[in-house]
Amino acid sequence: MDNLHLYHELEALLRNDSKYCMDDGTLIKAKIVEDALNLQPDLLKYLLSHKALKENFFSEASELLVFDKVKFQRFVMNKSFLPDSYTAFKNKIGLTVEDGRFVSESREVVLSWPYKDCVLEGEQTQDDEKRSELFWNENLAPEEVNRLLEPKVLCNFKRYTKDGFTAVEHISKDDNLVIKGNNLLSLASLVKTYEGKIRCIYIDPPYNTHSAANTFAYNNSFNHSSWLTFMKNRLVLAKRLLTEDGLIACAIDHYELFYLGVLMDEIFGVNNQMGVCAVVHNPGGRQDEKFFPTAHENMLVYAKDITRVSINNLPESDEKIKEYKYSDEYGNYKLRGFRRSGNNSLRTERPGLFYEIYIEPSKKIISLKNFAGAIKLLPIDENGVERCWRWDQESLMAKKDKYIEIKCIKGKYDLYVKERQCDYTGERAKSIWDKSEYSGQTATCEIKKVFGDKAFSYPKSIYLMIDVLSVLSNKNDIILDFFGGSGTTANAVIELNRRDGGRRRFITCEQMDYINTVTVPRLQSAIFRGDNNVNYGDSVAQSFCYCELAKANATYVEEIQAAQNTDTLKSIWQRMKDTGNLNYRIDIASFDSNVSSFEQLSLSDQKRFLVECLDKNLLYIPASDIDSDEYSLND
Repeated sequence: MDNLHLYHELEALLRNDSKYCMDDGTLIKAKIVEDALNLQPDLLKYLLSHKALKENFFSEASELLVFDKVKFQRFVMNKSFLPDSYTAFKNKIGLTVEDGRFVSESREVVLSWPYKDCVLEGEQTQDDEKRSELFWNENLAPEEVNRLLEPKVLCNFKRYTKDGFTAVEHISKDDNLVIKGNNLLSLASLVKTYEGKIRCIYIDPPYNTHSAANTFAYNNSFNHSSWLTFMKNRLVLAKRLLTEDGLIACAIDHYELFYLGVLMDEIFGVNNQMGVCAVVHNPGGRQDEKFFPTAHENMLVYAKDITRVSINNLPESDEKIKEYKYSDEYGNYKLRGFRRSGNNSLRTERPGLFYEIYIEPSKKIISLKNFAGAIKLLPIDENGVERCWRWDQESLMAKKDKYIEIKCIKGKYDLYVKERQCDYTGERAKSIWDKSEYSGQTATCEIKKVFGDKAFSYPKSIYLMIDVLSVLSNKNDIILDFFGGSGTTANAVIELNRRDGGRRRFITCEQMDYINTVTVPRLQSAIFRGDNNVNYGDSVAQSFCYCELAKANATYVEEIQAAQNTDTLKSIWQRMKDTGNLNYRIDIASFDSNVSSFEQLSLSDQKRFLVECLDKNLLYIPASDIDSDEYSLND
């Protein structure tokens, strides 16, 4: 018997004793708990008379029955109806003792992370929504969590192509995906198909900040504890999606950096921390800050298994390409002195690299043996310091024709290495990422090119994302961003494939309504920008599939939030109770008989109560119910 039915059975049993009920039938939980802790015989007799209650709260030891009063107390105190209250049931927050009881119930105290064992859904579709969030506790109600995270039905599929959009006849792992809906539930719905298939995850989550750039539009009243819960739920699922050699990068500011770092250490393992990078996105600093104007954000990078991970070098920048200003039959190159300088360049340090070289400039002869008319060179600098050459004698003679040039500067001949562009494999990414095109101003300008207006607050630079994905992914990988925002990560995948001929695929999740006004149009523009010289190899790579989590109770939530008066809300209530998809704690008869009390509440409190009446596990349609007549889903 699950907890819901067990609670109802306990309620019915205890209503038979007047000392446990008020005149209106409401259970006096404090009295029940007191008698349980005192092992009151009448209460124990009631519990022993019921098979399921006996099995749940008593255990056998040496032919005796032992009552688990702690388990019973927690069960009673953490299950609640809302028959006599139009306010939300709130999980208690505070100091707890080791077994989870609160400080008022014990003398031994430890600091507890509130909500650590809970699930925070974070449901929102509009920037200005600031509704209270519902938490599910994994320990007290695992069946609720399991139902919440079941895969959901996806609907409203559209395949966007160069000709607009068409219906979706089939879908495969080669498709690019854009999913609208709660990202926690989207991740849970992706697990069955994509578990162990995603090579790279990049996220730029909303977070608390003291500045004007507070990107935690989901609910700006979240504190560190609930924000960590919000992130933990999603990162646990994200880890399951990663390949064994997969990695995740998370952008974060300093305000949540330390909290997120500890959380990711716990989930991915401290040994799998690859690095913390500083990305300069505002060179002038954020001037609305009191002490140190912030000029950068942080990027935490973790591996699923660091022993299996490899990363790439950064691609060539335009500035780097311009350095290769010379050319010959082998291609472009730049020059570097063949004589070493700086550290580890003295003859005493590397005596084997100090030797004579003989040249004849007009005939481009380079030799280790003296000959008639030869000019002798030694690695001695302009100050007379004996240094050394870059290569040994064997390497010099093997590579001189392609890689060594003789030049005369200020009347003195010297040798130079031709560093060729074709040999350049890129620069290793350092812990500081600093390019002018990483700035927020650049990112905003890119958005304006598409929409002719700002259209989106604090977008990420596509040039930053191209570099991030160049380093952290390979040409055939699947890249996931479950805080899709304006679609910068997906856009970067498109552009990177355009540059290197890759076949990367993207999955982008976003629950905010701007996905249809910003994200999708931006990706359409990116893929179908009229670049006829691009060959992706097949039509699938030139498209993406859009879909949505199929709504159930979420439809009621939207109606409630949009309601302008009490009569509209009462009408919604009539339809809500007919569906049967209400929170099991709600006493429908009590509501209907006390509707006048409901009418006396403020409109915002009326909305809050109706939202809390809904079963949040059924905001979206479970995939297991896809054939149910209740939802009338089409093929």
